[in-house]
Amino acid sequence: MKTIKQLIILLSLLTLTLPASSTTAATPPHKNVILMIMDGTNSDILTLSRWYRGTDLKLDTILRGGVRTYSAQSAITDSAAAGSAMATGVKTKADYIGMNPDRRPVLTVLEGAKLSGYRTGIVSTSPIQHATPAAFTSHVLNRDEFGDIGEQQVYQGLDVVLGGGGAWLKPQTKEPTKDDDGMLKTKQVSREDGENLFKEIHSSGYTLVRKRDGLLRGTTSPKLWGVFADEDISYELDRPHLNPDEPSLAEMTRAAIDRLSQGGKGFFLMVEGSKVDWAAHKNDPVGMISEVLSYDDAVSEALNFARKDGNTMVVAVTDHGNSGLTLGNHGTNGDYKSLPADQFIKPLKKARLTVKGATSQLKKDQSNLKEVLASYGLGDLRGKEFGRMEAAKSMDDLENEMVKLMAERANLGFTTHGHTGEDVFLYSYGPGKPVGLIENTDIPRVISDYMGFSLRTGPFTSWYVDGMKYYRDLGYEVTVEGRTSINPMMVAERDDEVLRFPENKDFYWRNDEKVGLKSLNVYDGETFYVHVEE
Repeated sequence: MKTIKQLIILLSLLTLTLPASSTTAATPPHKNVILMIMDGTNSDILTLSRWYRGTDLKLDTILRGGVRTYSAQSAITDSAAAGSAMATGVKTKADYIGMNPDRRPVLTVLEGAKLSGYRTGIVSTSPIQHATPAAFTSHVLNRDEFGDIGEQQVYQGLDVVLGGGGAWLKPQTKEPTKDDDGMLKTKQVSREDGENLFKEIHSSGYTLVRKRDGLLRGTTSPKLWGVFADEDISYELDRPHLNPDEPSLAEMTRAAIDRLSQGGKGFFLMVEGSKVDWAAHKNDPVGMISEVLSYDDAVSEALNFARKDGNTMVVAVTDHGNSGLTLGNHGTNGDYKSLPADQFIKPLKKARLTVKGATSQLKKDQSNLKEVLASYGLGDLRGKEFGRMEAAKSMDDLENEMVKLMAERANLGFTTHGHTGEDVFLYSYGPGKPVGLIENTDIPRVISDYMGFSLRTGPFTSWYVDGMKYYRDLGYEVTVEGRTSINPMMVAERDDEVLRFPENKDFYWRNDEKVGLKSLNVYDGETFYVHVEE
C-alpha cells in the first residue's frame, strides 16, 4: 500500500511539471513569408556588385539553388509572365498578369494568403502597377493596363502598400515625357475613368504617407499605404542627392515588416527591387550595381527579422536575366588573365550618379554637359570622346554614348538591351524554404504549403468562375453595360432582382444593397469573372 501511495504522489508531481502545451491545446505558431524579387538581374552583376562593395553580399549567405524562368511561349520571359508564374504557380504568356494562357484569372499566392487569414503587403521601387507587384495583386491581359491594375490593387484590401505609382491613383496628373529633341517635359494625363482612388484609400482606413520622414516616424494604424513618387522611386545612388524625400527599399521593407508583424496569424509580403532591370535595359552598370546593393540591404532587413522570429521563410530570387552583362569583353581577349578586380571597379566608383540621374541634371542648352559627364564618372574625356557626347542628338543617344564609354573603361560587355533566358540564383532561409534547381512555378507552391493552404487543390483552384455563364445557368438575363466603356459592369436580372457587378471592385449591388465580396470582379473585354459562394 505504501508503494502505491508513493507511485501516485510521483505521478502527480510529474503531471505538475509537464509543460503547459502538453496538457492544453497549443496555439499554432504564426507563419510569415517574405518573397523578395530582384527584377531583371544576371549573375555577372552580382559578382560585380560584390567586388564594388568590397564584402560578401547578404544574399551570399542564403544561396540555395537555382530557378528556371522560361514562360509558356518563350525561352526568354518578360516580367509579367515571370511574375505571374511566381504568384500563381502557372506559366503563362507574355504581358498576362495573373491570368493563365487561356485568359482566365488565377488566384495568386497573396490572395490565397489573405483569404486564409494572413496579413498581406507589397513593396516596390517601381510604380506598384508595374508587372511584378501587379502579378500578385491583379488580373489583366495586358501589363500596360495601369488604370485597371491600380484600381484592383486598391480594392484588394491589402494591409501594406509601399512604392511609386501615384499617377495612377488620381484622376489627373502630369506625366514625364520627351520632346523631339529628347528633352524632358511633362504632359497632362488622367485616369480613363476619372476616379480618385486616393479617396478610396482614405475611406478604407489606410494611413497615407507621401514622404520618407512620414514613413520613418511610423503610425499605429493597422493599414498603411505609402506613395512616394508619381512614377518610380529614384535609383538608390541618386536618391539621397536628387530625391531625399523618397525612402530606400530597405527602409520600406523594414516599415512593411514592422506593420505586418503586429499580431495576427502571420503575413505574406512581396518586395520587389524593380530597377536593376531598368538600368540593365539601358546597359548602365552603375545603375545596376546601385539597385543590386539596394536590394541586398533590403534582404538584410528581412533576414534580421526572420532570424529573430524563427517562423519566417525568406525567398529571394530574380524573375529573369537582362542585358547579358559580362566581366570581360572583346577588348580583354588578350589580357583577361592579368586583370585584377580594380580594373573593373575603379571606373565605376568614379560615378556619383547613375546615367539617368546624371542626365536629369542636363540644362536645355547643354552648357553643363561636362559637369553632367563628370557626375557619371566621365570627367576626363579626350577630344574624340567628348565629341561623341556633344554629337548626341537626343537624351537617349547621349545616355547610350555615356554607358558605352563606361563599359569600355570598366572592361564590361553587354549582349543585348533586352531580357535573357538563363537560370537564375535561388536564395532562401527559414522553415520550409525551397532548395535546389526549381521551376519558378514551384515558388508559390512551397510558400502556400508552408502557410497551410493550396493553390492546386480545393476551392482556390477554381475560385474565379465565368459569371456570365454562371448566372445565365441560374435563369438570369445577363448583359454587360458599357462593354467598350471605361467602367463596364455585368448586370444579371431575374424577376424583381437586379445584380450589378462593377469591374475591378470587390462588391456587387443587389438592387440597392451593396454586397461585399471576398475577391475582385475581373473583366477581360469579353467575359466577367467573379467568385460566388456555394
